[in-house]
Amino acid sequence: MAPRGPLALFLLAGAAWAMPASAQTTTATKTMPVTGSVPQVCALQPATLQPGELVNINGVDGDTLRILELTDPQTLAAKAASATVSFAAVCNFPHRVVVESQNNGLWPTDGRMATPGTDFASALPYEAIVTWADTTGTLEANAKVRALTQTLLSVDSAAAGNLILRFKLAQGASNVADNAPVLAGVYGDTVRIYLEPR
Repeated sequence: MAPRGPLALFLLAGAAWAMPASAQTTTATKTMPVTGSVPQVCALQPATLQPGELVNINGVDGDTLRILELTDPQTLAAKAASATVSFAAVCNFPHRVVVESQNNGLWPTDGRMATPGTDFASALPYEAIVTWADTTGTLEANAKVRALTQTLLSVDSAAAGNLILRFKLAQGASNVADNAPVLAGVYGDTVRIYLEPR
């Protein structure tokens, strides 16, 4: 019996010590969830011309390119021209890039062009190469038929950075034969870039 006495005292002392704690006021708690949502958004900032990458092109601003000399003055064949344009962009979900040519090449815009002949170019093909989020694609505007044409790039993740567009008009480009002289007129096209859901 003697060994049990001190043990009983110890337990009793422990119980006496715990009693004041259970007599304290308990703290009330309430869980309050905080939620929010982020919509799927893509944003494309105005274009910036890359000055060291302009050949025979003058940018009126980042969103307009003007070819300085469309043809060689001696041969009247198309003269090479190229430009690199950068767009700050972000898309917070998997998406696709659509690059679209309104005319499928540089076609007359002034309505004053002479009647096309088999020996003269009446439209000029070009390439628009797009690089975005480790993906590259090329829009081939072949100028064979005046029509809307486009190319699509799929991006499997969200992406942010610079979308790069390289415009290239080859020396002697033509819709009839290489180095064909180009009919007089004002030529143009509109290139559109979309970041959109897949």
